[in-house]
Amino acid sequence: MYSQTEQKIRALVTDQVVPGVSYGFIHGQQTWSNYFGASQLVPEKHNLQFGQLYDLASLTKVVATTTLILKLQEQGRLAITDPVQKYLPEFGDNRVTLRHLLTHTSGITGYIPHRNQLAAPALTKALLGLQVGADFCRKVVYSDTGLIYLGWVIERLLKLPVQTALTREVLRPLQLNTMTFAPEKARCVPASFEPAGRGLIQGVVHDPKAYILGEHCASAGLFSDLADLLQFSRFMLGDFTVSQPPIKPATIASLYQDYTGFGGGRSLGWQLLRASDGHAVLYHTGFVGHFILLDGSTHNAFVFLSNRIHPTAPNTAYLARRDQIVATYLQETAAQGIKAVLS
Repeated sequence: MYSQTEQKIRALVTDQVVPGVSYGFIHGQQTWSNYFGASQLVPEKHNLQFGQLYDLASLTKVVATTTLILKLQEQGRLAITDPVQKYLPEFGDNRVTLRHLLTHTSGITGYIPHRNQLAAPALTKALLGLQVGADFCRKVVYSDTGLIYLGWVIERLLKLPVQTALTREVLRPLQLNTMTFAPEKARCVPASFEPAGRGLIQGVVHDPKAYILGEHCASAGLFSDLADLLQFSRFMLGDFTVSQPPIKPATIASLYQDYTGFGGGRSLGWQLLRASDGHAVLYHTGFVGHFILLDGSTHNAFVFLSNRIHPTAPNTAYLARRDQIVATYLQETAAQGIKAVLS
């Protein structure tokens, strides 16, 4: 059904752009998945195994953090129009709202000297001390900072470390039992290899800020296998029901629109792509080498996992290939829709 997309995925491995891949498609009521290649190349090569866990990197932002923020809004415990200062008075600008954080339009900017060498309290203070620049409410500038702030908002409301809150309020209700912030190292696909630094980064978060902040970071840190991400996708498409869903179908439906106020192409947490007929599709990537795409209109989803920064970052060649894979998938999805109409 997605032969051209799968051909391009396979070429990522055969052309040695990434060590290996795990991916899955949801099309209507059908779900299928595949994996191949290596889990790591150095210091020795290991083949990818079924059910291995990946460092999800920024997929944490949409799978867990955005979902919980939306849940708290449903419960009336916050509103996305609230100023950040209402929850984080240490932050110095009263114009920035939770919506600006979710859409990456806050304009928060600044340089933190020796950031990756700071201890958690010092990094927290430095992040809250960042300034708002000229891009405020005018431009989308993707950043971890806004989602880190949102994690601290969650902590102030729920009186729990944010990763504990995300596990209790989102992961467990959705029966995502493999998804975790504390994975078993042996089950994890290694991210990168830093011989002069952290060595083989396996089973601990790759992102430096998340590594320092630990359980108080909501921008990264989640690990998962492919199956749990497909289950999350089925929930977002309305196919997987649980007794206590974290968010309602109406809330999910409301995500398929632009929330920037200036056509910036961002929903709450999610990026918006456009299908060939113009309808909105939810999309998000992860630095380690992932993406998730959800299309509520056609009832399709595409989940892709790799460790493209193994052995080393940044591997920019992957980015253009990833975008080609997404474009090909959207073309093939549109073609499937035409075939369905004709039949």
